[in-house]
Amino acid sequence: MASLPPTLDFAKTEEEICAKWEKEQTFKTQDKLSLERGDEEYTFYDGPPFATGLPHYGHILAGTIKDVVTRHACMRHLHVSRRAGWDCHGLPVEYEIDQKLNITHRDQVLEMGVDKYNETCRGIVTRYTKEWERTVTRLGRWIDFENDYKTMDPTFMESVWWVFKQLFEKGLVYQGYKVMPFSTACGTPLSNFEAGLNYKDVRDPALVVSFPMLNEDGSGGSGSATEEVSFVAWTTTPWTLPSNLALCVHPTMTYIQILDIKTQKRYILAQSRLSQIYPIMNNKKKWKPAMAAELYTLEKTFVGSDLVGKKYKPLFDYFADPATTPECKNYFCILSDNYVTDDAGTGIVHQAPAFGEDDYRVCLAHDVIYKGQEIPCPVD
Repeated sequence: MASLPPTLDFAKTEEEICAKWEKEQTFKTQDKLSLERGDEEYTFYDGPPFATGLPHYGHILAGTIKDVVTRHACMRHLHVSRRAGWDCHGLPVEYEIDQKLNITHRDQVLEMGVDKYNETCRGIVTRYTKEWERTVTRLGRWIDFENDYKTMDPTFMESVWWVFKQLFEKGLVYQGYKVMPFSTACGTPLSNFEAGLNYKDVRDPALVVSFPMLNEDGSGGSGSATEEVSFVAWTTTPWTLPSNLALCVHPTMTYIQILDIKTQKRYILAQSRLSQIYPIMNNKKKWKPAMAAELYTLEKTFVGSDLVGKKYKPLFDYFADPATTPECKNYFCILSDNYVTDDAGTGIVHQAPAFGEDDYRVCLAHDVIYKGQEIPCPVD
């Protein structure tokens, strides 16, 4: 301990170590010795970053973890090829060019020429490679920037197709179905990362919609106001209502049937969400429990599981005709799932499996739809 200086500049020490590694070519020497010994190859798959932007905390943390894994493999006398790579595909590159050239529609790309558009994209894919190299080197990560690769290289793309062919020939490729974010401008699904590039907080219209309950024999839904009972659902995506196939409740949440004094109509919703249809209940200064008798009469109480299987009359009959939609016998019923909450809405969630990830999962689990089915989706 006596040999240590009274104060230690960690940042300067790190820079000195990096300079020593650079001068002595430590990384290259280690790699060369590993090849000379004939060390067994250790394959490390590293998802390359986009070079259209600068490295951030997420890249730095992940890169440090990757460096630990590959260094540990080398210490076990394994040879690890560590080449820097750049992801040149996907919407982030196109998004940059669209912003630069003020492109807002596909027709503008066609007018410009796909070849010229692609060439413009190629011009920016390595825009920040030097900044990446400087940052990664400063962090002490050992990776080869001189022999880097780009996903737009024909050799790389051909290697991916070769791998896919091997998987296909071994019967490991199958068709799956998943609800994905979709770009109407690009006409393509988006990854979560791509969708986040243009993420915005916006005010969406919210609707409360009533769905008349049917009797056991399928009748009802058109009786008098004093007889009809309707489920009350809430949605922030009213444009998906034509695609409604089911309603979902929470299996253990408490639901009530009420008679609305003003309209003389009966509704079913979560007991804790009465304020959704009677907003005055949210006003703590004005609301008094005694006022409830002026708004509604409580008639029945259920738990969510009691409602499962109940049928209702759909808002639209586009997919209710067995002649054109044979699968409709499974549609327009009450399902249950724990994802339903009572922090907003009515405790009854409108299900449009063509649009919602949870909607798709819940409808699939309750056999409302099945994998591979052409799910009703009237939006083009």
